[in-house]
Amino acid sequence: MEQFRNIGIIGRLGSPHVLDTIRRLKKFLIARHLHVILEDNIAEVLPGHGLQTSSRKLLGEVCDLVIVVGGDGSMLGAARALSKHKVPVLGVNRGSLGFLTDILPDELEAQVSEVLEGRFLTEHRFLLEAEVRREGEPIGQGDALNDVVLHAGKSTRMIEFELYIDGQFVCSQKADGLIVATPTGSTAYALSAGGPIMHPKLDAIVIVPMHPHTLSSRPIVVDGNSELKLVVSKNMQIYPLVSCDGQNHFTCAPGDTITIKKRAQKLHLIHPLDHNYYEVCRTKLGWGSRLGGGGA
Repeated sequence: MEQFRNIGIIGRLGSPHVLDTIRRLKKFLIARHLHVILEDNIAEVLPGHGLQTSSRKLLGEVCDLVIVVGGDGSMLGAARALSKHKVPVLGVNRGSLGFLTDILPDELEAQVSEVLEGRFLTEHRFLLEAEVRREGEPIGQGDALNDVVLHAGKSTRMIEFELYIDGQFVCSQKADGLIVATPTGSTAYALSAGGPIMHPKLDAIVIVPMHPHTLSSRPIVVDGNSELKLVVSKNMQIYPLVSCDGQNHFTCAPGDTITIKKRAQKLHLIHPLDHNYYEVCRTKLGWGSRLGGGGA
């Protein structure tokens, strides 16, 4: 008896490769007599599909499994919506990197079969939630699987802010911005800014300054349950932005506070049994392969 009966499909719009893969996936799942539900947006570009459709929000409520076809960006958007419902999520890689979407299109049927038959690994990845307050009143809120970034937007000027961790003052800083990342996001923007790679099982948050004015300013790794507060300097002339996963943005004013902490609900991410995090890093980041004749 398969544990996944109602299967949702989310896909990245604007890619013929994604649509081809979704057609294959749909045909394969229907042949197994499973109930397939398409996200509204992707259903609109698949005329004559004949399937039930649903908003992304409702997919999490009605599905036993959701399959995301696209790249890591597609998975980020899906994760923020689906983690609230604890529905397992599986990624088919049709992007460039594929840290989160690890089913290969060429092996689609074989690898999805393994998952449907109960042979898979499950990871729980935590998300961050950010809230911007102005004079004590909330003006913006967002969630992020990768990172929350305070940055200058289109301005070329540095921004000034204070950092507090669990109510304790850490430092005031002049920089191009600040990246607050989960272990999932440690291989994304935070990595390009000089942050460390953190294994996904770690319960930790990394804080990475972006081109800080003080050269001694370095990334800090803190406990995953820490509450961070950024206070934008009242003396600034520019209005910085807060971006969640590079997809949701809101504008801050001088004097605003941004609170960032772990979100209660986690993403339930499914991998094939042969998933190896270090192999993913080695492949995606161009690390050296094993020397001839050596190794365990």
